[in-house]
Amino acid sequence: MTHRVERKKKGLSYWLAESVLTLLAMFGVLCVAAVVAALLFDVRIMVFKTGSMSPDIPAGSVALVRMIPAEDAAIGDVTTVYREGQLPITHRVISNEPDPENPVGRIIEMKGDANDTPDIAPYKVEEVGKLFWSAPGLGKVVTTLSDPRIMLLITLLAGLIVGWAFWPRKTTPDGRGSDELLTK
Repeated sequence: MTHRVERKKKGLSYWLAESVLTLLAMFGVLCVAAVVAALLFDVRIMVFKTGSMSPDIPAGSVALVRMIPAEDAAIGDVTTVYREGQLPITHRVISNEPDPENPVGRIIEMKGDANDTPDIAPYKVEEVGKLFWSAPGLGKVVTTLSDPRIMLLITLLAGLIVGWAFWPRKTTPDGRGSDELLTK
């Protein structure tokens, strides 16, 4: 009595679907790792809307900043200052002095690389975001992906893909899944 083992041939659509699911799974792991890293290391993403830091960081660039104590911001560092009720400012530090009114505070003067003069007034801060990475042109992508309608669409598509991936498959007459080995 001979037993023959047959594998069901898998077509192009099967391999394409498996490849897409693998890529999406890797992207999901990357996203989770990025969120964990952002929380652990206090990293924030910035989109440059103006060209005040050109040519190094043109308008439309994306940058990552890590929050540090203001006293650690060195002259020449590109830092982000968060202002209550206003948009943050990201420019180069030109001076960093102790704040006589606040023992942990600093008075930081900044200037955009493309600007002729320093910012109008110095900033009184306790912490700043220090830029450690930037990429020109990614701002449009980040802005588009941040749109709530796009986020909803991505969520719905992800749900459909997950539903499709786990949807019950056809079974053979003996009750096995069609992707399993068949013996005769």
